[in-house]
Amino acid sequence: MRRIFKYTFYDGLRSRWTLMYFLFFLLSATGLLGFSGSLSKAIVNLMQITIIITPMVSTVFSVMYYYHSRDFIELLLAQPLKRTDIFLGQFFGMSVSLAAGFFLGVFIPFTVYGLLVSGEVWNFLALILSGVMLTMIYSAVAFCIALLNENRVKGFGLAILFWLYTAVIYDGLILLFFVAFSEYPLETPAVVLTLLNPIDLSRVFILLQLDISALMGYTGAVINSFFGETSGMILSMTAMLAWFLIPLFYFIRRVRRTDF
Repeated sequence: MRRIFKYTFYDGLRSRWTLMYFLFFLLSATGLLGFSGSLSKAIVNLMQITIIITPMVSTVFSVMYYYHSRDFIELLLAQPLKRTDIFLGQFFGMSVSLAAGFFLGVFIPFTVYGLLVSGEVWNFLALILSGVMLTMIYSAVAFCIALLNENRVKGFGLAILFWLYTAVIYDGLILLFFVAFSEYPLETPAVVLTLLNPIDLSRVFILLQLDISALMGYTGAVINSFFGETSGMILSMTAMLAWFLIPLFYFIRRVRRTDF
């Protein structure tokens, strides 16, 4: 698996998508730091970009990479190699290269602006951790969708629909739910509904670290009041880890059973 990971990782770093991804975050972080003049304000503004762009790019690039490398995968399967090593090597190589593009694109301008000698290091780490986790989660889900659908158009459409649902539609449905049942206690449903969306979890995790009550929204405020700042962050990160591990284990299971 190590050789396949290494090959896929360097192949991903040389990709035009990863380079554009890196340049996008490099320019965005530089511009936000320049306009806001504050590390904390730049982190908050960059959070809004990260929780939308990172899942979208991870989803699209993962599906495209899987379908484009399908012939190469079949060639590797003809060799005396474990099929789980082949698929996991490709998955981790591709997702880690994307995460590296995001990390370097954000880390370089913040470091130049004096991050390491400021008091915003932990807030910055929360942003980086959320972005990396979102990359891994949406890459894992996209690989599962591509594996289950040999039709490229159908697989690509389902992957985009998943991102659109969690990024846009889900919040609208929650709002309608809260309006419809506003006369009932909604604290527990609010926590449960937040755990079912990785983007909401990422937003709550960062805002709890920043301790900005005005931007937490209803679900963030409920989690903060239910579990407290530290326990709420642990809950959010644990749920995000589950969002990554569940599709990954399902992916491994399907790889072992699928006849290529």
